[in-house]
Amino acid sequence: MTTDGYGKWQGPGEEPPVFVPPATGAGPTLTELTYRLAPTPPSAAPPQKKRGLLGKLAAPFVFLGTLLLKFKAAIFLLFKLKLFATAISMLASIGVYTMIWGWPFALGFVLLLLVHECGHVLEARRQGLPVSAPVFIPFLGAGIMMREMPKDAWREARLALGGPLLGSLGAAACWALSGVFHSDLLLALAYFGFFLNLFNLLPIVPLDGGRAAAAIHPALWIVGVSALVVLAVINPNPILIIILVLAAIDLFNRWKTRHQSKELAYYAVGAKRRLIVAACYFGLAILLAIAMNQTYIHRHA
Repeated sequence: MTTDGYGKWQGPGEEPPVFVPPATGAGPTLTELTYRLAPTPPSAAPPQKKRGLLGKLAAPFVFLGTLLLKFKAAIFLLFKLKLFATAISMLASIGVYTMIWGWPFALGFVLLLLVHECGHVLEARRQGLPVSAPVFIPFLGAGIMMREMPKDAWREARLALGGPLLGSLGAAACWALSGVFHSDLLLALAYFGFFLNLFNLLPIVPLDGGRAAAAIHPALWIVGVSALVVLAVINPNPILIIILVLAAIDLFNRWKTRHQSKELAYYAVGAKRRLIVAACYFGLAILLAIAMNQTYIHRHA
């Protein structure tokens, strides 16, 4: 304990005197100086400690656990309907794309992906093929898992073209609605939807165009890989490189097994069916290119 110059005791837990000058006058004199002691009241609550690292890490899990308990019936229903992976992956994709484009465009883009994948699902079920619900992967699009492959290249081509066909209709719906509501957002979604489906028609596996090209002529695979190499050189990005690596591996495997009797039977497609697939494939590609040109929004300086 110490004393200050005025004979007042000042303990270690107390703040030093605060001298307050008067509101008026040229300056304070010794007798005009005042002070105020402000010790911490004994009844005051102690300061809160900062939450530790474990507390911060545990908070999301506690929140998730609360949601699971509150909405366990709805979550159980999702599991039962086998839509849990689709719902979670959709939300994850929307969240990732929202950080880039904002949530309205992110939501529309993921819904266009869903429409595209539904085209594959509908055709697979029409053929009696068991498939999973669509699963979304940020920056890589979406896909379905097939538990059984089509019986031949003709059926595989129809399954592959189902996605771009329905996906193009979804983009066309955005185009039509953009005119009704005078919405640049819907017009941009239409353009991106047309581009997405046109890109998927590149004649390389794992893209839809590569599976459709199997029913036209295998030489289209070489054209597709060459075109993708040019794209990767002009505009290099990780997604193109991943697709190029997968396409090269698939092309190598197909080339090795091209003379096997099973493979020859798989790719044995009649001339009429080849013509039908070629007309759908090239016709859709031309329409998508025209639609992209019509929905392109020019930036004004």
